[in-house]
Amino acid sequence: MLGARQVGKTTLSKELAKEWKGPAHHFDLEDPDDQARLGDPSFVLRELKGLVVIDEVQLRPDLFPLLRVLADRPECPAKFLLLGSAAPELLKATSETMAGRVVFHQLDGLEWNEVSPALEGSGPEWMDERWLKGGFPRAFLAKSTGVSREWRDAFIRTYLERDLPQLGINLPALTLRRFWTMLAHHHGQTWNGSELARSLGVSDKTVSRYLDILEGTFMAFRLLPWHANVGKREIKSPKVYVSDTGLLHSLLGIARHEDLLAHPKCGASWEGAIIRELLHRFDVQRGEAFFWGTHSGADLDLLVVKGSTRLGFEIKLTKAPKVTASMKTALEVLGLEHVFVMCHGQGAPWELARGITAVPAGNLSNAAWLPDLSFPKWGTQA
Repeated sequence: MLGARQVGKTTLSKELAKEWKGPAHHFDLEDPDDQARLGDPSFVLRELKGLVVIDEVQLRPDLFPLLRVLADRPECPAKFLLLGSAAPELLKATSETMAGRVVFHQLDGLEWNEVSPALEGSGPEWMDERWLKGGFPRAFLAKSTGVSREWRDAFIRTYLERDLPQLGINLPALTLRRFWTMLAHHHGQTWNGSELARSLGVSDKTVSRYLDILEGTFMAFRLLPWHANVGKREIKSPKVYVSDTGLLHSLLGIARHEDLLAHPKCGASWEGAIIRELLHRFDVQRGEAFFWGTHSGADLDLLVVKGSTRLGFEIKLTKAPKVTASMKTALEVLGLEHVFVMCHGQGAPWELARGITAVPAGNLSNAAWLPDLSFPKWGTQA
């Protein structure tokens, strides 16, 4: 189970352990006592049966060869649940020794369908609160916006000064903080490594490494471009986003919802929030999500390719979206089955034009609109 720090992996694993039929064991590799218990990991782990949870496993990459041996035992008396705060790309031992023996599940922050029932009856404010504070449980559930901001600021500092060095990534915290802040100002834009490199006074290769680190620790993500091969001059660089809108707003110095609405990155922040939620809700895997854009101005914020199904999503920070020429172009050129215009607010979706439907973002909490539009397999999955 992979995900950013403080996203709820340990809490979820403890709930799973309660439901496990049989013995359950938990090792937190940040706990000195548990570190001591695993001084001789082979002696300890070979004897265990049932569910074995190893938290923050990225701190002990030397465990992976042993786990491979234990997973290959004929009767497999123990099942191992590994919790990590770094992607497999940063943990080479995982891919080298556990291939074919491990299933990855990424746990992100609180999704909208998890938030809206808890705030049922509070009106549309839950949507703006989740957008402003982000999805980290402690940030969202903070008593006030000010307390949430303090938690997020502390999280950023701890991530840079403690978490990355524990992964063996020894970079000056101030330098990476500057890069992360610059990335926040480029949130929702196509990647321009040369521009960022000049601003930081480093090479293009160095800023690409910085982006890899943020992406590998779930602090940022890239949306790859789709090449339709239609003879148009298409954009070929990925778009970059800060993964959590709460962290994005802290990096941009945004404290209140009023400040967010007045900020130049307001629209891009909303776009990133909706894209992230769409990817979660519909279980979009790597190689299934893209954006599309041409240098002539036609574009599509999100293209989802599921087998032979192609769906387009345009994201607008308005309650009254309109059909644009770009939507019609994307619908025709990309051979889309449907274009959904994700807008602000709640209420039922409505048809804007043939093949184009406006969907208030509040519908992301249930996704009932998808089976109504002849996509039952997606609605069931979501």
